[in-house]
Amino acid sequence: MIRTVLVTSRSGLHMRAAARIAAAAAQLPVPVTVRTPDRPAVPADSILALLSLGALCGTELILEAYGRQSVEALDHLADLFAHDLDSAGA
Repeated sequence: MIRTVLVTSRSGLHMRAAARIAAAAAQLPVPVTVRTPDRPAVPADSILALLSLGALCGTELILEAYGRQSVEALDHLADLFAHDLDSAGA
């Protein structure tokens, strides 16, 4: 299963936002990878790997997961990316 999302945090996918995504991905029942259209996939549960994408606000990211519960896993991460991870309520 593949899902495309946009980075909506004004500061892009920086340390705090990457940590929130990685923590959520680590709790998912299936492994998820993240990539940009021009970079190789990295594990979504790795803060450093996510930072290596250099994703700024508006960057398109491609999430991939396979197996049982992959739809739910991608829905959960897509929901996180849809919010401004810089805001206190995110």
